Amino acid sequence: MENTTIIDNLYKEFGRDIFEVDTATDILTVTVASPVSHEVIRFLKENPLLRFNFLTTLCGIHYPDRGLPLGVVYHLHNLTDNNRIRIKTFITTTTPNLPSVTDLFFAANWMERETYDFYGIIFEGHPNLKRILNVDYMDYFPMRKEYPLEDQTRKDKDDRYFGR
Repeated sequence: MENTTIIDNLYKEFGRDIFEVDTATDILTVTVASPVSHEVIRFLKENPLLRFNFLTTLCGIHYPDRGLPLGVVYHLHNLTDNNRIRIKTFITTTTPNLPSVTDLFFAANWMERETYDFYGIIFEGHPNLKRILNVDYMDYFPMRKEYPLEDQTRKDKDDRYFGR
């Protein structure tokens, strides 16, 4: 199946909710509005022509300099035709809510929990959204780029040795 077939079907169904389509890389990438992200993924899975019936991965991203800094990237695979697609959607840090896709893919359960654990993205409708790798009392989300890369209180490092 050609990328144009996938893109045409998505535009026909979701039109103005598709923000960007990128075919320059090795995998078709489509950026969609967050309110329709669940429906886009459902459409890709259940459409008899497209059949993206395998969720390869789901992960969070954080671009603090953007207007919508938090995002989720979904990788779907059509095993029959060996096609892949990447779906991106972005949200704010003040309301980091997205609909869960656990009703579509059971494998999303742990992936959404990990994304919540590290980025603080709340997947509405998730059956058990709680931390999975970090301790429960942790009051921040460690993969957000809100902290300096180095400990600013250290006195024992000499920047002359690191080209600074």
